[in-house]
Amino acid sequence: MIEFAPLIPVPVIGLLAIIGVALSALGLWQKVRGTTLRSCAMAAFCLALANPVFMNEERVPLDSVVAVIVDRSQSQGTEGRTAMTDAALEQLTNLLARYPRLDVRVVETGDEKYSDTPSTKLFEALAATLQDVPTARVAGAIMITDGQIHDVPESAAQLGFTAPVHGLITGSDGEFDRRIELVDAPRFGIVGETQEISYRVIDDGARQSGTTEVTVRLNGETYSRELAPTGTTMPLFIEVERAGDNIIELEVEALPGETALANNRAVAVLEGIRENLRVLLVSGEPHSGERAWRNLLKSDTSVDLVHFTILRPPEKQDGTPIDELSLIAFPTRELFVEKINEFDLIVFDRYQRRGVLPVLYYDYITQYVEGGGALLIAAGPEHAGRDSIANTPLSPVLPAEPTGSITDGGFYPRLSDTGRKHPVTRDLPGGDSEPPQWGRWFRAVDVNAPPDETVLQGPDETPLLILNRTGEGRVAMLMSDHGWLWARGFEGGGPHVALYRRIAHWLMKEPALEEEALTVNTRGNMLTISRQTMDDTVPPARLLAPGGDEVTIDLAKTEDGLFEAEIPVDENGLFEILNGDMRTLAHVGAVNAPEFAATVSTTELLRPLADETGGTVRRISVDGQAIELPSILPVRGTPRGGGNRLLLSMTDETELKGINRIQLFGGFFGLALLFLGLGSTWYREGR
Repeated sequence: MIEFAPLIPVPVIGLLAIIGVALSALGLWQKVRGTTLRSCAMAAFCLALANPVFMNEERVPLDSVVAVIVDRSQSQGTEGRTAMTDAALEQLTNLLARYPRLDVRVVETGDEKYSDTPSTKLFEALAATLQDVPTARVAGAIMITDGQIHDVPESAAQLGFTAPVHGLITGSDGEFDRRIELVDAPRFGIVGETQEISYRVIDDGARQSGTTEVTVRLNGETYSRELAPTGTTMPLFIEVERAGDNIIELEVEALPGETALANNRAVAVLEGIRENLRVLLVSGEPHSGERAWRNLLKSDTSVDLVHFTILRPPEKQDGTPIDELSLIAFPTRELFVEKINEFDLIVFDRYQRRGVLPVLYYDYITQYVEGGGALLIAAGPEHAGRDSIANTPLSPVLPAEPTGSITDGGFYPRLSDTGRKHPVTRDLPGGDSEPPQWGRWFRAVDVNAPPDETVLQGPDETPLLILNRTGEGRVAMLMSDHGWLWARGFEGGGPHVALYRRIAHWLMKEPALEEEALTVNTRGNMLTISRQTMDDTVPPARLLAPGGDEVTIDLAKTEDGLFEAEIPVDENGLFEILNGDMRTLAHVGAVNAPEFAATVSTTELLRPLADETGGTVRRISVDGQAIELPSILPVRGTPRGGGNRLLLSMTDETELKGINRIQLFGGFFGLALLFLGLGSTWYREGR
């Protein structure tokens, strides 16, 4: 290639050329001797001024890029498929190494078992691998996979290149798998109500017939056993048994020889939401602490409060006509007979036996507690007297018996040894120091109560707050009516809101306040195991992974009554945690993710794209223990189907390494040429 680099401006060279042409024409017309040589000399002079340069480019051919994408997802994790994948990858890299102009890029994807949304996205990995490669240099893509790919493009135009895509499929033709999937599962449900879930049992590969048994578990406990025909959507009715996460697990019986067992279970997480809790607060008389209980319960949006204060007991006779009284009659029969089971909690605040409730009604309250109800006694001086409700048929469910004496004088409520472990009082602000960092109370009713049920102590370590389980229900007794001093900020106040609210919610069986509880929180791929207990030590926890592996985990004491451990996991799915006789479940990753759905190897998902790009999809054949792969054929241009061969489109692209410049009229050669022309004219003139 010749280019020009003029030594003087081009217009000047043009003017000289015009003059030379004019003189040559004149000389030819006048038949002047030597005109031809002069014309040649002038032309050579103008050409030298134009400075012609010969350009010689040095180029080297570029390598063609081949992307080898290796599927290491969980569906590829069986022993047979892993061995087949490893052998195929080794043989393929050896075959490609025979072609020096191939740049082979091997990417293994999905080898991290944990993912927020577990699925096989090989084309996402392919795009990341080739993002720095020009389209013309892409020779093709070869994928070693089981064929269960979840991001296959709808057309080749979405690939960004025109080279062929090939698939080498692990597994075998005769695979079969049974799986269960959730068709519809609500995310929320009202506690105590029934929610409908629909599911379907599917047989992939070798089809089975008939029905199969499905075991339904709710929060780790067997809920029911269902018979479900394969391929048919079946309804399932679940009663939401508690607030918070309810883990519903469906497990279908396994088939002998199926490819995977992880998808024989499906999980739904149903968040239980309580309707407003109904609380009955009965105050025996107006007093300073009455408003503290009322304000607390009214401020809780999840509580429907029914409050009665006994302002006019039956013995009060002042002659006022009944029709002139503005007081509301206490609906005793409606509350304590007809609707007693509609309440989640009954609170007696400084209540005493004054003839308002018939004696039989106390027996109804006892039955209510033993059947699963909750009772709170907030006692005052009347509890130590003759009219104490401890002297009624209610006494069998009361954990503390009054001694008949009352202690007056300032004292600090203190945590007992049990209270330091109990979730109701364990971390009350200010309770760890001595004296506690809260104000004093000035009255307490003396009672006899078991030490292991006393969580707060009054003067001389007497029971102040007693928490007890009776039958299916719960009872709490607060043996002082001076808690309102904390609410008023006396001597700095105290955590009355936290204490009162925890007492109420413990009575109403809040899971977070259970004395013995095993819980697991998930954050990304981290599991935090918490064991709440009243014991001083706990045994190690056992973690059962979705793949069947078992890990023993030591729980460390973080505070009194609480042992914890944090462990990273590298799998998605349902984890089972065992500690002693307690069991809980935790799900990591997306529930019912695509990776755990279909696991039978297939050639059909990748075949349309391979056919469109000129690639091929075929199973890796096994001859004895050896892997046989198709041959590799590099071609020029766009491949149009290679049968059983892996066609690779070789590039014609080159890289410019340098340019050699040679000036045709430069140096001695140009100078000699000019002198030769001028000398020739003189020679002719001298003849």
